[in-house]
Amino acid sequence: MLNTVALVLLFPLIGTIINGLIGKNLRKETVGCIACGAIGLSFLVSIVVFFGLLRFPPDARLFEKTLFSWIESGSFKAAFALQVDPLSSLMILIVTGVGFLIHIYSIGYMHNDKGYHRYFCYMNLFTFSMLLLVLSNNFLLMFIGWEAVGLCSYLLIGFWFEKKSASNAAKKAFVVNRVGDFGFALGIMLIFLTFHTIDFTEVFSSVSNEGFYAGSFTITLITLLLFMGATGKSAQIPLYTWLPDAMEGPTPVSALIHAATMVTAGVYMIARCNVLYVLSPFTMTVVASIGAATALFAATIGLVQNDIKRVLAYSTISQLGYMFLACGVGAFTAGIFHLMTHAFFKALLFLGSGSVIHALSGEQDMRKMGGLRHQIPITYKTFLIGTVAIAGIPPFAGFFSKDEILLESLTRGNFIYWSIASLAALFTAFYMFRLLFMTFHGKSRVDHHAAEHLHESPKNMTLPLTILAGLSFVGGFLGIPGASAINNFLAPVFSSHIHTEMSGIHTGSQHGEGHPYLMMVISTAIAIAGISLAYQMYIKKPDLPKRLSERFHIFYKLLLNKYYIDEIYDVLFVNTTKKGSVLLWKYIDAGMIDGSVNGIARLVGWFSNVFRLLQTGYVRNYAFYIVVGCIFIIVLTILGK
Repeated sequence: MLNTVALVLLFPLIGTIINGLIGKNLRKETVGCIACGAIGLSFLVSIVVFFGLLRFPPDARLFEKTLFSWIESGSFKAAFALQVDPLSSLMILIVTGVGFLIHIYSIGYMHNDKGYHRYFCYMNLFTFSMLLLVLSNNFLLMFIGWEAVGLCSYLLIGFWFEKKSASNAAKKAFVVNRVGDFGFALGIMLIFLTFHTIDFTEVFSSVSNEGFYAGSFTITLITLLLFMGATGKSAQIPLYTWLPDAMEGPTPVSALIHAATMVTAGVYMIARCNVLYVLSPFTMTVVASIGAATALFAATIGLVQNDIKRVLAYSTISQLGYMFLACGVGAFTAGIFHLMTHAFFKALLFLGSGSVIHALSGEQDMRKMGGLRHQIPITYKTFLIGTVAIAGIPPFAGFFSKDEILLESLTRGNFIYWSIASLAALFTAFYMFRLLFMTFHGKSRVDHHAAEHLHESPKNMTLPLTILAGLSFVGGFLGIPGASAINNFLAPVFSSHIHTEMSGIHTGSQHGEGHPYLMMVISTAIAIAGISLAYQMYIKKPDLPKRLSERFHIFYKLLLNKYYIDEIYDVLFVNTTKKGSVLLWKYIDAGMIDGSVNGIARLVGWFSNVFRLLQTGYVRNYAFYIVVGCIFIIVLTILGK
């Protein structure tokens, strides 16, 4: 059954080719069936592969399939080969499962779009790229998937390229990710120079065989360069600014990018390279610190945003910070567990926001919503489940995964990490229920034109919402403390690394038996506090937010304008680069290069004008030249004698 893993990649690729080449000539129903069918078949094969892997004992759950020899140049060899283990099998289930639901939702959401076939072509290609990334058995093939995901995100974010804001957002995402990818590429090169291979299994086994010690400079440099790529792809400080602008794409694209695919790539990569990361205490501290800082930083911005999709975008950045915090303290399983539950409830929330936008004829400003729970009841109920899940209320999925990260950040990390993560959890519960109350509760602020067309979304949009709501409820039971199925399943991937004490961060579990249950109570209390505060401000006293914003005007403006980070980046990097480019254009390109070429051309032209005088076309002139030439030859002959 594991030999069928190549089909997981093949089906989305076939869908991409068909819709890309002839989709324009097909009916929309056919285009949608091809795209959804491709991902659906890929999901079915992923299930087969998953259960095929379960047939083996835990320590034998590693399968590699080489499709063909790809590159052989001297000592450098790279095969086009796939790797199936607990981590990759879980990831392909998430990518294809959630991706399949998003594809079905897209049939209804994008039905009237003139670029329908192009949209599904890009969506299939995006899914193929992410599957290639997580199934690769070597760093170079992973890098191909990594770059392909970035390319597809550019195409999908800028799908409505007629809008200047959309095309700008696409370019921003592409350029910002190139910064991180530069470091990622350097890290892969250094891996080959160090280990003389880029195969995952060979690299990770060489770590122990070649005697690398904890804190090795080479390992630290490799892991920092790889993490540089992760900060770009997974939108962490300082390369997070592209993700909020990515909301310019269609809402299902936001769900695909921010839930199951692109933004999880960095977390997956660090988890995959856990053997390298545990050998670098410094890098682990950097990863945990960046993750914690990002979780809190993005959460504070989300407190005051008014665009429904931008609130979810900053929520995504914050939740990714939790995943990196978990990986940074050595709790890789907790990070992947939260990646899975986040895929469920964040896809649900984005698709739910799309249903709201669909009902309101494109409106995204929450200040122009309110009282929608009666008009779109299915959207409201499913959105409520997603909101409760991300807030961390038991027994929903987000409660178990976030609670585990809070516990691990304290027991494996330190009190500072726990405090930051807890404060971010408080803010998360607040801004998510702020979103819920402003959108679905209170008095209606809907424009009367939009109110006339208010309606619930069609079944092909509400069915994925219902399924994701169910997953957001039951998904957390895979990680119940003391009986965690996901911990047991992923143990072979994360237990093979070298255990080492790391400057306050420990790879071994340190918490006692009672700690998980105490943390459950504390994290639940934090979530309830955030919900209660949102309820008081937006239901009981709806005028209070305005009074607070006026009273703390400076701080409110700072958060509303996202700490002016985009403006600072414009001054420090964007405008500086533009000015440098203009100088290079004027003085190097136009001045030196064009000047030298044009100078040579002018010199040739001058000589041509001079020698042109010899070609007059008059016989008398040619006769005169002949006479002069003869005299010249005679003189030379006489002088020579």
